[in-house]
Amino acid sequence: MTDEKRALVIVAHPDDMEIGCGGTVARWAEEGWSVWLVVVTDGGGGGPDDASDVSPEARRRVSETRKAEQREAARILGLRGVEFLDYPDGRVEPTLELRRDLVRAIRRYRPQILVIPSPDRNWVPAYQVGRYHPDHLAVGQAALAAAYPAAGNAWDFPELLVEGLAPHHVQEIWVINAPVLNHAVDISTTIERKLAALEAHRSQFGDRFPLLERWLRQAAMERGVRHGLQYAEEFHRIRVREPFPFRR
Repeated sequence: MTDEKRALVIVAHPDDMEIGCGGTVARWAEEGWSVWLVVVTDGGGGGPDDASDVSPEARRRVSETRKAEQREAARILGLRGVEFLDYPDGRVEPTLELRRDLVRAIRRYRPQILVIPSPDRNWVPAYQVGRYHPDHLAVGQAALAAAYPAAGNAWDFPELLVEGLAPHHVQEIWVINAPVLNHAVDISTTIERKLAALEAHRSQFGDRFPLLERWLRQAAMERGVRHGLQYAEEFHRIRVREPFPFRR
């Protein structure tokens, strides 16, 4: 048993982490946590919307650029490392294959806290189209299924035991953009690092970054007001009981 504090963030695309929980992971890193990031897609669908060249070679170039940007953003935030699962961007489904790959990651990094995108949409007060990319929802569904029961159950994906990956129970699951939010993190001292990490994603934001920066500051301020803080990020925090008091 180790006393090391560990967190794992699972997202669909490069830059998802920075927008959803960049201030939080920067704070964890400052406090001595070991934080890792798993990006499910290759980011290859993140080129210009009006592109005429969408060939495999063009997708490869976009992917390489976005991966480099993500690694730089992770460095700025103080993460221990980034892993890309290289699922095709824009085509993610919550398959058993993806669930197994996420179980593998959870067992490898063995976090106390797992951060994932929401598997559910929020229709109140109005549905926000850009917040619920199909890849985000698919990754959220697969990650929640990976966290329970598969990551902690030796009978799920026995081939992972052959790889030397023993079952692991996460203690908490933090959900980004959940319909119900019940936890806030003070990011008043780390919002600048969050924004610096986002600025590293130049291929995505470029000249639009000042507009994004103003929007994110305003959103973080509004969240902070709800909790008596200057700036905040919000989550649905799930405390996982271990061992579970029931069987399937």
